[in-house]
Amino acid sequence: MTLLSPDVDERTSARTDSPWVTVVWDDPVNLMSYVTYVFQQHFGFGRDKAERLMHQVNDEGRAIVATGPREAMEAHVQSMHGYGLQATVDKAPEA
Repeated sequence: MTLLSPDVDERTSARTDSPWVTVVWDDPVNLMSYVTYVFQQHFGFGRDKAERLMHQVNDEGRAIVATGPREAMEAHVQSMHGYGLQATVDKAPEA
């Protein structure tokens, strides 16, 4: 049996290893065709998946486009900003 130090919160410890997500947000500037292009070029998505995610951004206001370690998601966000898209990093939703 492993004992945790009394000052370690198990809930916090468990969440630090949880995955993170890259969220792309809708904006009034970029064309849907351009967003599809960015998803294909940067993430390597096929046209169908890129279009599905683009429609989710357009219709729901946001889409989760990647999941993984925080550092990788931050790199994706920086890339999305470089393409002129609005994106953020967030904790992955709990299943």
